[in-house]
Amino acid sequence: MTHEVSATKPLNVLIIMGISVDALGNLRQAFPSCRFVVPGEETDSDGRYRIAEAVPSEAELAEADVLVGWQVTPEQLDHAQQLRWFHAGSAGVEHLDLKAIHQHGVTLTNSRGVSAPNMAEHALGMMVALARRFPRLMREQAAHSWRDDDTHREVRELGGETLLIIGTGEIGSQLASRAAAFDMRVEGVRRRAHADTPPNFDRIWSTDDLGNALSGADHVVVTLPSTPETRGLLDASAFAACKAGALIYNVGRGAVIDTDALVAALQSGHLGGAGLDVTEPEPLPADSPLWDLENVLITSHTSGASPRYWERQEALLAENLARFQDGRPLRNLVDFDHAY
Repeated sequence: MTHEVSATKPLNVLIIMGISVDALGNLRQAFPSCRFVVPGEETDSDGRYRIAEAVPSEAELAEADVLVGWQVTPEQLDHAQQLRWFHAGSAGVEHLDLKAIHQHGVTLTNSRGVSAPNMAEHALGMMVALARRFPRLMREQAAHSWRDDDTHREVRELGGETLLIIGTGEIGSQLASRAAAFDMRVEGVRRRAHADTPPNFDRIWSTDDLGNALSGADHVVVTLPSTPETRGLLDASAFAACKAGALIYNVGRGAVIDTDALVAALQSGHLGGAGLDVTEPEPLPADSPLWDLENVLITSHTSGASPRYWERQEALLAENLARFQDGRPLRNLVDFDHAY
C-alpha cells in the first residue's frame, strides 16, 4: 500500500546507515512521495541496489527533512538546516549529542523494540546456560573430560524460581512472556510502581524498593539504557542485597552495573554467576578477571543481532513516516530530559 501526501515538495529522507536492499525498495514503493537518499548507493544491472555506508555530503544534509542513522554530529546538524526528525538506528541514545539535537529543534525517535524479541531470547538463553552449567560443561568438553556427579549437584531448574527484570520496557516485556512459559515467577522494577501490572508480571517494584526486590530474586536481568539515573544502579550495596547464589544478567548497557562491585560479589561467592552481553568498559579489557571466572558467560554485545532487524526496523520507519506526513505523534519519541 502506498502512502500519498498532497504536499508538492517531496519529503527528503536521508539514510546514513546500512540498509537492506529489500527494505529500501519496500519503503520507496510504499512512499512514492518521499525521496530516499542513501550515500554510496549504486544500482546493479538488474535494477537492484547495492548499499554502502558513506559519509553524507553537505548538500545531502542540507536537503534532508528526515535523517536515519546510528549517529549525527553537531557539525552535520549545522548543515542540515531543514532537518525536522532524526531516527536513531539503535534503542540506546547515550552516544548522541542530545543537547545539540534538541537545540536544533529536531524531533528524536529511537529503535526501541526493534531488537526486543532477539534480546529476550538471548537473555533467556543465558539463563538456561548458567542454570544448567553449560559454560563449565563446554570447557570440560574441550578438555575431553566427562562430568557426572558434580554436575548433578550443581544444576538448577528455572521453573519455580523468581526472575527480576530491571526495566519493564519492550525487552523486559518480551522476556517476561518467555519466562512465564518456563513457569517462573516474574517480577519487574521500573521508576514508579503504578497500580497496573503489565502482562506476564506477577509484581512490579519501584527503583526506590530495589533492595527488597533483589532480595527475593533467583535471577536478575538488566535491560536498562544508560542514563544519568541508571549508571551504577547495581553497585556493591545492590549486590549485597541479592539473595545468596543469585544469577545476574545484563543485556541493557554495561554502565548500569558497577564492574568492580560485580567482580567482588562473584569472587566472594555471594553471587552464583553472571551472564554479560554488555560490560563497562567495552570492549572488555583482556586483563579483566571476568574473562576467567568459571561462573561468568560473556557474549560480547551480540544480543542485539538478528536477521530480522530490518524487517522490524522497516515496519517502524513506515509507520512513523506515515505519522510524520499526517502530522500525528511519532512512535518511540525520546525524552530529552530522561535520555531515553
